[in-house]
Amino acid sequence: MDKRTFPLRMIAWELTRNCNLNCIHCRARASLGPHKDELSTDECKKIIDEIALFSDPTIILTGGEPLLREDIFEIAQYGSKKGLRLVMATNGTLLDKERASKCKESGIKRISISIDGKDKTTHDAFRGERGAFEAAINATNVLNKTGLPFQINTTITYENINDLEDIYRLVKDLGASAWHVFMLVPVGRAQAFKGRELSKEEYEASLHRLYDMESRHELEIKVTCAPHYYRIVKEKGDDPKSSGCLAGKSFMFISHTGIAQPCGYLEVPSGNVRLDGVQKVWETSYIFNMLRDFRSYKGKCGRCKYIHICGGCRARAYETTKDVLQEEPFCSYNTQ
Repeated sequence: MDKRTFPLRMIAWELTRNCNLNCIHCRARASLGPHKDELSTDECKKIIDEIALFSDPTIILTGGEPLLREDIFEIAQYGSKKGLRLVMATNGTLLDKERASKCKESGIKRISISIDGKDKTTHDAFRGERGAFEAAINATNVLNKTGLPFQINTTITYENINDLEDIYRLVKDLGASAWHVFMLVPVGRAQAFKGRELSKEEYEASLHRLYDMESRHELEIKVTCAPHYYRIVKEKGDDPKSSGCLAGKSFMFISHTGIAQPCGYLEVPSGNVRLDGVQKVWETSYIFNMLRDFRSYKGKCGRCKYIHICGGCRARAYETTKDVLQEEPFCSYNTQ
């Protein structure tokens, strides 16, 4: 297989598992540490050097809560000086004026703030902490004043599925550059949602609603962890702005200890960048290369005409069947 057809375009880098919240849907089960064996400052800089030598991806500095790393701005500044585009994913509760200014000064181009409800009742229940909603809203106000663009990330579950329109209006009112909507993947603490997931029909209906919202052209919307959204876009006669599941094809996850995965939700160790370097892992990982071969996909994903623009969520397939190549369990499309 020609590896040059799979350039590394995005890295989600879990710099720490340390977190000040205990969110009910956290894939990492992040909590206040300390957590053993986290990559040191020097190791992080070495990884940045390796990335810059062979690719030019956007790097998402995430966690846990990345602002709990004392060296976060040193790492960000180092990556920026290497010419890489760095963004940060935070829960927003620690983002005051001083930290927002440091984010901007260190070269971070965009911040993502997680808001999972239309109000404090819903959001704080997700986040496991009273005041989380108010703190996240305050963070967006700080970012507006600082002049640092931000997006809102929202994870959709049965708890907030009926609030999509309200959350959409909230995101617009806050002045966000974009709204990234994540469909729940039941890993980590989100395993508690098993048996209470949206049905396939509810899932499909919610994606159609999101398409209608995106079609208003009022707000940049990206639907994540729902690759069949791009099949719906195609069926509507539009050209998808992205392909579906990017895991291992253009997207890589690096854990706080240097373990590589196709994405944060697909908990299949696929190499160790601490030991082998980023380029070697990206190009030679057995798991990554397996995911790049659509001919090996099973079930209805394997026979679907939309395989190249969807691919099915590999994380949901693995969580359901323990086989990364099996069909997407929450897709209602009939391939017959």
